[in-house]
Amino acid sequence: MTKRNAIAILDYGSGNIRSAQRALERVGLDVEVTSDFERAFESTGLVVPGVGAFGSCMNQLRAVRGDDVIRARFNSHRPILGICVGMQVLFAGSDESKEEGLAILPNKVSKLNAPILPHIGWNEVTGVAPLELLKGINGERFYFVHSYATREVPGDARTGISNYGEDFIAALELGSLSAVQFHPEKSGDVGLQLLKNWADAL
Repeated sequence: MTKRNAIAILDYGSGNIRSAQRALERVGLDVEVTSDFERAFESTGLVVPGVGAFGSCMNQLRAVRGDDVIRARFNSHRPILGICVGMQVLFAGSDESKEEGLAILPNKVSKLNAPILPHIGWNEVTGVAPLELLKGINGERFYFVHSYATREVPGDARTGISNYGEDFIAALELGSLSAVQFHPEKSGDVGLQLLKNWADAL
């Protein structure tokens, strides 16, 4: 990996930005928190956090041209890591809101079919195909807080599956795009390992 210190976290008013920053710094990275288009675009890796409602996150993204920078990076094959709602906004939309998503991934996000929501707790993620994110991680659990998830992704995406009431996509990789439904920054040592795996693959 080159320019190991060139990691940007997109600041658009949503997400555990400070927690993500501390976690990335713990794996040896210098991290910049920014809402500036050029700085976010030029960084070696861009982290897109997200907490809260889908529609609010999309409106906040658009307010700082975050939607444009994510699309521009994806089209230029520049690495992106979406976290929680930062993963969900990559899809075409969500049943949670009438707001359109980024549609980088054509599928939709919908409410989990589970007796108690939100899903809050620790779950294992099983790779359907080998994921760089999960390299060296076997049988470990990650921390989830969500009520919505996606069940389908493009056929050329590699995925990791978790289960809460039903199976859902908990992690994915598609070219330079990576995303997780859980919170690696709140998942202790296993979350740090995942972030290190992502950084090492840049």
